[in-house]
Amino acid sequence: MNTEDTICAICTGVGGAISIIRIAGADALTVGRKVWRGQSELNEKNVRKMLLGRIVLQDGSAGDSALAVYMPGPNSYTGGDVVELHCHGGVLATRQTLDRTLQAGARAAEPGEFTFRAFVNGKMDLTQAEAVCDLITAHSDMALHLAERQIQGKLSANIGELREELVDILAESESRMDFAGEDLDWTDDCVFIDKIEGIGAKIAKLLESGREGIVLRNGIRVVLAGKPNTGKSSLLNLLLGFDRAIVTQVPGTTRDTLEETANLRGIPVTLIDTAGIREATDLIEGIGIDRSRQSIKQAQIVFWLLDASSNDPDAEIAEMNAHTVEKENLIAIWNKSDLVKDTILPDLPCPSAKVSVLKSLGIDDLLDLFEKAVWEFPHTEEPEIAINARHARLLEEAIEALPGAAMNLGGNDWELAAVHLRSAISALASITGEESDPDILDNIFSRFCIGK
Repeated sequence: MNTEDTICAICTGVGGAISIIRIAGADALTVGRKVWRGQSELNEKNVRKMLLGRIVLQDGSAGDSALAVYMPGPNSYTGGDVVELHCHGGVLATRQTLDRTLQAGARAAEPGEFTFRAFVNGKMDLTQAEAVCDLITAHSDMALHLAERQIQGKLSANIGELREELVDILAESESRMDFAGEDLDWTDDCVFIDKIEGIGAKIAKLLESGREGIVLRNGIRVVLAGKPNTGKSSLLNLLLGFDRAIVTQVPGTTRDTLEETANLRGIPVTLIDTAGIREATDLIEGIGIDRSRQSIKQAQIVFWLLDASSNDPDAEIAEMNAHTVEKENLIAIWNKSDLVKDTILPDLPCPSAKVSVLKSLGIDDLLDLFEKAVWEFPHTEEPEIAINARHARLLEEAIEALPGAAMNLGGNDWELAAVHLRSAISALASITGEESDPDILDNIFSRFCIGK
């Protein structure tokens, strides 16, 4: 991205009470003074003061009333000069102010360009910049808190400590090459090897947080499946907390897949209600059932609803087995269990819960199973750190270089040890952006919304 131009963008959602147009770059103040005018001037004497005035249209007439604030670098979000214009949030007023800013000499910002400049200007490292995007897209409290901790530098600090330890080992390795004949007070080789093993263990622990990061950032696709009239749509409504799906006693009410987002036990999920699987009675129902089968294949977790009050529970299980090849992601739900309290239901090849959706019974047991399926163990605490896929790839590069470093240190082959150490250090530096590929930076910041 070009960091020399003066850029502008709407950085709030249009349609609210207030819209904010952000201007950043060397000419931010000049552009701001062309666009806005008030009794107090927008200048170096009124730094970080919210001033009341009006937008100045191209013909010199007064437009919308607006507030303006000037934040000179380096004490701004981007690290450079920034001006913000706070106008009324209507679509027309916002568009008029943005158009006027473009006419005054700024260009439209690209996605993530403000945060990219903050990264380039040293206001944040790459993990913190990524966390800004995570913060905007967080779908649960846990994901929100995780992004906040990453913005505060929790992950950066961990990576920095590991890198510093490796740099210390590399420094002595290179010193040994430079002063090979000198009888100096060198660190014992065993100490280095122990340190490298300790670093490897810390990296491995960070890698373990990768699944948590994927779940909290991307969420889980949960498909509600089963025969008609087993309570899929009723369970969807119950988990959402409002009536989203139509519920009737008529089998086949749901004709198509229905998707909604929810938050279950702090885990962001996409719940997909599906058409009941049976022999289709018409073309439209047949298409819906085909989509149900496809959704089951694509699901990360399947909630298969069984009718506990059925006269033939074995047939219910056989139907489930016929449509769910993988049992690892399957949770069976015996619904309507309140109608058969004393009945012993058949054993199942997967985790199962007895519930009554109608009476909201057994739902906590179901969510316990869901939580265990997601995390593979009960999750009682929020993760302090959770890496993303990019971090994981680089951490794997780093950990793969460590055995070679340890082996060569043990054999007093300092030159080869240094090669492996540099490889690990470089991988860790790429995580925080101390070493970075322009294509990777473009890929990261292109995921941001315009205005951030």
